[in-house]
Amino acid sequence: MSKIYRFYAAILVTFALGIHTMAAQSLNQSLGNLSGFNQTEFGLKGSTPTGTFEVSLYSPSVIRVRIVKNNQHDDFSYSVIAQPKAVKFNLNDGSNKLTLSTDSVQLEITKNPVRFTLLTKDGKIVNQDDAAFGTSWIGDEVTTYKKLQPDEKFIGLGEKTGNLNRRGEGYTNYNTDYFGYPANADMLYVSTPFYIGLHSGLAYGIYMDNTYKSHFNFGASNNRFSSFTAEEGPMDYYLIHHKSVAEIIKSYTDLTGRMNMPPLWSLGYQQCRYSYYPDTEVLTVAKTFRDKKIPSDVIYLDIHYMDEYKIFTWNGQRFPNPDKMLEELKAMGFHVVIIVDPGIKVEEGYEAYEEGLKKDAFVKYPDGTNYTGQVWPGWCYFPDFTNPVARQWWGQSFKGYVDNGIDGFWNDMNEIATWGQRLPELMTFNYEGHPSTTRRARNMYGMQMARSTYEGTRSLLGGKRPFILTRAGFSGVQRYSAVWTGDNLPTDEHMMLGVRLVNSLGLTGIPYTGPDVGGFGGNTSVDLFARWISIGAFTPFFRGHKAINNADAEPWAYGEEVEEISRNYIQLRYNLMPYIYSNFYEASQSGVPVARSLAIYHPFDDRIYQGAYQHQYMFGPNIMVAPVESNKQITKVLLPSGSGWYDLHTGKYFAGNQEIYADCPKNQLPLYIKAGAIIPMQSPVLSAAEKNDGELKIHVYKGEGNSVFTLYEDDGETYEFEQGNFSTRDIRYDAKTKSITLAKPEGKFASKYSKVKLVLVGFEDLSKTAKVGGKKATVAKDNLSYLKAISKFDPIGAAGKVEGIPTQTISFDNSSSEIKVQW
Repeated sequence: MSKIYRFYAAILVTFALGIHTMAAQSLNQSLGNLSGFNQTEFGLKGSTPTGTFEVSLYSPSVIRVRIVKNNQHDDFSYSVIAQPKAVKFNLNDGSNKLTLSTDSVQLEITKNPVRFTLLTKDGKIVNQDDAAFGTSWIGDEVTTYKKLQPDEKFIGLGEKTGNLNRRGEGYTNYNTDYFGYPANADMLYVSTPFYIGLHSGLAYGIYMDNTYKSHFNFGASNNRFSSFTAEEGPMDYYLIHHKSVAEIIKSYTDLTGRMNMPPLWSLGYQQCRYSYYPDTEVLTVAKTFRDKKIPSDVIYLDIHYMDEYKIFTWNGQRFPNPDKMLEELKAMGFHVVIIVDPGIKVEEGYEAYEEGLKKDAFVKYPDGTNYTGQVWPGWCYFPDFTNPVARQWWGQSFKGYVDNGIDGFWNDMNEIATWGQRLPELMTFNYEGHPSTTRRARNMYGMQMARSTYEGTRSLLGGKRPFILTRAGFSGVQRYSAVWTGDNLPTDEHMMLGVRLVNSLGLTGIPYTGPDVGGFGGNTSVDLFARWISIGAFTPFFRGHKAINNADAEPWAYGEEVEEISRNYIQLRYNLMPYIYSNFYEASQSGVPVARSLAIYHPFDDRIYQGAYQHQYMFGPNIMVAPVESNKQITKVLLPSGSGWYDLHTGKYFAGNQEIYADCPKNQLPLYIKAGAIIPMQSPVLSAAEKNDGELKIHVYKGEGNSVFTLYEDDGETYEFEQGNFSTRDIRYDAKTKSITLAKPEGKFASKYSKVKLVLVGFEDLSKTAKVGGKKATVAKDNLSYLKAISKFDPIGAAGKVEGIPTQTISFDNSSSEIKVQW
């Protein structure tokens, strides 16, 4: 054999081996047999011929499983802020499996091959790998396959269209600007790769902490497995098991953080338009709210307030004296929220552009040049919010706005959105000293922009709370910002979809959310706006918004009847502010959302997943909302088990665990109060800046059991609550002892309420037996109407008529000591 022949033969063999190796790598390659392991402080580490894995305990009920191929991926997360804990556990080394046990769960790890199964303490399977596939790679793409359990349901995953139960569907996480997204669209603006599985009376949560484009399959196109996939990076996920969905959400937000208390004014009604200008129009809109006595706290300025859409500037012709305008708005009790987009116009002499260049703060191509994309101002550079230097610069750039008197900031276009919608994937991001491409950084960009805006404005506002709103985000964004559900349309389908999106975001740890009421793009019908404004009043983030070149969309723009309906429901929201603010406090402490899918309370009631009922939700613990399309006059409502229910409009009592028909003319959203409910309210005000009459009105609905509500108070605008300047007070209703108790307040904040009025619904005559502090109380009879009658708009009168609900009221002075009312 000649040397030349041998040389070419060697090349052919090498080429063939290379083809074989490439083919093998392109096929599914699972985590193989256990090669070895060692116990660690927090769990264990193990290896196989394919990769390595690490199991870490974050609590007795939360286990992290991290699997990497060739151990090449850094262990860095923007999302998870928790650290593993030295939890007491046992590790048993059996012949074919390792078993890690805490006082709450067991994790079985089979050795040949390595597969993971989560079990209850008594051995019931909660979640298990598919035996054949487990965690597998196809090239750089990594997937974990989980065996589908009988009748398993899946909820969560955040801002995703589709049904409450996601069984049979698949979704992709890659933040995308999607104007007018249809009801089955995917992908949207926010990615939260966390879901909750439900089967056999058991509940678990899985959070995959990987920011690359990811895919979740809940038995779509197969009946064998559910799966979650990352196109690159480690397989890094957390298994959570508790007895309740609420506890799972709490553990998930232990990992990813919880919202800060927002300013009180941001919980009122907010009015937005793309765009209000010039300054005289802004002032006219504000004055009209006050003249018409429609409560409101916020007016937005969209992109037309800027000079040629350049961030950190004012348009001198439209807004020649922004300080004066803002002072006039403040005098009327209004705050202003301004839009801020990430694109910095490439223009010599433009201060933000020049400063960004000096700070080397922009996203780059791999060759070191700044990426240029086209948005509103034209060709722009984009701050790299994964770079601490860029975040610091961006945050301090808000000083001019803060000096103007602005304390609300609306982060938009931060997916990153650019004309053409094809953001190059090769760009380089700092990623906190872990240089990465767009593929890893895109899903984090909006969250890090919100973080930069929050941290900067908080430092500039001198102890006042900023309000931050974002369109894009990732798990953990709740630490910095509220989220709205993007550019929706004025249709019943979008209105109902918005309800599902808000409830699903709540299931994934983001409690401060809402859609654009009335629909953003296009004109809204009279009936649709009437219905949507009533639903919006029971949504955590409550904003009306309308796009340019569409008809006016303020509450008075739809005629006198809808104006009155709007006034009714917006005013009711303001009356409920003590209840709402207290529920936001609970969300900040536990992660349990304000708008609560019925799956939080009734996860194994199959009826709540039906199309007729999947939109129903609890607003806080005591008010059930039954959203309904604008073209319906009657609808079916599910009254869940566990308590009775009172119709908010009529006071009529219904037993639980039944389906009923409810009237729903356009002025009457079906609303139900849980038996035993405690709902604190205040007198009508037109803004958070307006003082109420000093009387706390505690509405109590008769029930058969005991209940408690924790009233939270602070100053509503500063961070002094972090130093203890707040008050919590338990209000307890005990059916057996026939008593209502206001416990001694905890905290340093002096209550805003000098008087208390108990408003009692459904109780027997208390006039002869009621006592306050052991002394006979005066009981007054009254008729309660949560909404004012609007029958003058109905020629028949029936649909608009509001019947008074018979109540008994007991009034007394407030006190910092325990107050007990008995009968």
